Amino acid sequence: MAILLTIWFLVSFGCGILFVEELNQIRIGGYKLGFWFAQQGSIFTFILIIFAYVYRMNQLDKEFDVDEE
Repeated sequence: MAILLTIWFLVSFGCGILFVEELNQIRIGGYKLGFWFAQQGSIFTFILIIFAYVYRMNQLDKEFDVDEE
């Protein structure tokens, strides 16, 4: 959980606010990378975090024999 929260913080606050000037030196599809992270990249990252969380919770459910199957 702490790792996922750290990733969430780094992507949302770090890439969207703190490191935006450095990221804007790189362009993806004509857009500055800082802008892309603030608009699209953080959303994609959050979705990946949700899938990682669900996968890990399902593993723990099976390990402790409390799964729903």
